[in-house]
Amino acid sequence: MTHAPAALMPVPGPAAPPVSEARRGGLLVFGAAMAWSFGGAIARGLEITDPWAIIAWRDFFATLLLMGFMLWRDGPAGTMRLFRSMGLPGLGVAFCVAIATTSFVVALGYTTVANILLMQAGVPLIAALLGVVFLREAVDAVTWAAILMVIAGISVMVSDSFGTNISFIGDGLALTIAVVFAAATVITRRYSGVRMTPAACLGIMVGGFVAFLLSSGMRVGLSDLGLLVLFGALTLGLGMAMFVTGARLIPSALAALISTMEPAFGPVWVWLIHGEVPAPRTLVGGVVVFLALVGHILWQWRRSRRTALPLPN
Repeated sequence: MTHAPAALMPVPGPAAPPVSEARRGGLLVFGAAMAWSFGGAIARGLEITDPWAIIAWRDFFATLLLMGFMLWRDGPAGTMRLFRSMGLPGLGVAFCVAIATTSFVVALGYTTVANILLMQAGVPLIAALLGVVFLREAVDAVTWAAILMVIAGISVMVSDSFGTNISFIGDGLALTIAVVFAAATVITRRYSGVRMTPAACLGIMVGGFVAFLLSSGMRVGLSDLGLLVLFGALTLGLGMAMFVTGARLIPSALAALISTMEPAFGPVWVWLIHGEVPAPRTLVGGVVVFLALVGHILWQWRRSRRTALPLPN
């Protein structure tokens, strides 16, 4: 009797992780969202105008960081082994990352950033639904309430832009970004035994190569080069490494929920660094998103403490 390769064998849904692992996973995903949230502030400081060149440089430096991290941690032989062992789940995550990073740039040419952010607000809902269907993960009422609050908060943030630059192509691509990001979250969670750092690296590498082919030129000034190093290595590379490491330790809906701190904090960094004062609705919506996440985290912490208490004799 022949056995199917490990990458093709169905993997049962992950068991609930220990409290310490879940806490570490939540902190890593939160760190990823914080890293991603600086992207807008960094992009504001760039003088280069070709978006494809920006993405190509960003993905190049992100690839360097991820490859360097894996070589330092696992050595050349171990790094090659990670790429070979990621199997179909890793290729799936790589495909999702490549689609998300390239679709974002194309969508900006057809629709507004506000519309893209609004679609991203649906990621926790999509991830929760996919988790229920494919992982049999139970989503409690408090998490559903937090997801709805996040969607409402980001809707308030971008409500000033409703009705402008509506495009079937642009909004379709924005929805695609939300779906593939949620799918990558669920795949990472389902195959929690597979390290997804090489998958993220491969996806970024493919996205960067596509952007390089579509760019009008790769010449940049020295100041732009420094910002692009931050944009790629720290914002995208480090953020993606933390996300794929943390997302496998916590439920899919929670990982996607925590990642929504990116659009909530993004306008704050632009405000503090570049002096661009956010609109009142942006501040109100950001506060709603922040309170939804903090309230959910406090509720989970209280529940975990209650569970950990010894039973009375």
